Amino acid sequence: MADEKVLNVAVVSAEKALWSGQAKSLVAKTPEGDIGILPNHEPVLALLVESPLRLEGIDGTRMAIAVHGGFFSVAGNDVNVIAEVAELAEDIDIERAQAALARAQAAGADDPDEISAIRRAETRIQTASIAKGVR
Repeated sequence: MADEKVLNVAVVSAEKALWSGQAKSLVAKTPEGDIGILPNHEPVLALLVESPLRLEGIDGTRMAIAVHGGFFSVAGNDVNVIAEVAELAEDIDIERAQAALARAQAAGADDPDEISAIRRAETRIQTASIAKGVR
C-alpha cells in the first residue's frame, strides 16, 4: 500500500528528468498564483508560469527548481511536473544569471523575447537565492 503521508514527485523537462522522489509538500506558481500541494490533495491539472518550484523533502530538506513554463498534475499522491525548461537550483550559475539579467534589461522590454529573457534570468536568480536561504 502506498504511503498516504507523502507525495511521489517527478520533475521533467523537455531535455531530461531532473528529480524524482518523495516530498512532504510542493509549492508551484500558476497563472492564478501560488498553489501548495500536500499529501491527499484533490486532483489538479494546472499551467506553470516562470518561477521557482519549491519542494520540502520527507527529511525536511528544502529544494528549489527553476521552472520556465509547462504544467503539473496531481492524482492521488502522485505529482508530475512537466516543464518546458527546468533547472535545479544547484546547477544555476548566479553570476551568469545576473549578467544575463543586466543584458536583458539593457536591451529593454520592448518585445516578448526581451520580456521572456528578463523573466528567465529573474527566475534563475530567485531560485538560486532560495536554495542559499536568501529571499
